[in-house]
Amino acid sequence: MKLEKINVSYEDKQVLKDYSAEFSPGISLLTGPSGFGKTTLLHTIAGLIKPESGSIEGAPKRPALMFQDDRLFPWLSALKNIEIVCDDEARARSLLKAVELEAEADSMPEELSGGMRRRIALARALAFGGDMLLLDEPFKGMDIELITRLAPLIKSQTIPVIISTHSPEEQQIIGGTIIEMDKL
Repeated sequence: MKLEKINVSYEDKQVLKDYSAEFSPGISLLTGPSGFGKTTLLHTIAGLIKPESGSIEGAPKRPALMFQDDRLFPWLSALKNIEIVCDDEARARSLLKAVELEAEADSMPEELSGGMRRRIALARALAFGGDMLLLDEPFKGMDIELITRLAPLIKSQTIPVIISTHSPEEQQIIGGTIIEMDKL
């Protein structure tokens, strides 16, 4: 995927200015301080934000996006929050097990910790499938040991993956191409 001179503003604040980058298959890690456009870039790639100018060549047609906030349905159990995007209970249960929350299948989101909700949101993004996986701070609220155990889920993806992260430890565990947003 290739981005050419993307410009995105919110009211009078320019967030992305003439941003150009090329994303190769595999894992790309967006790094940099808060406010440098990582989330905006993910939303633009996903088609949620239309840039004022510029072009995206090879944009995903059906991206799976994990937002920075969990966006779980509060009226659905952990299992149903995953199953709703794939309509496959066995796949949802398998992903629940993969994120180490098999015992919480019937738990409601408000009964789960922040890190547990992040894992449900990650499982839901993986269950959705799609042609690109966009993850906005997927490991927020998790310790390094848990991240290390979950990393193979990300690394095993056969579609391009773009992850926004602040953590050098996460970058080292996940690997991939690092794109530093603060140096563009």
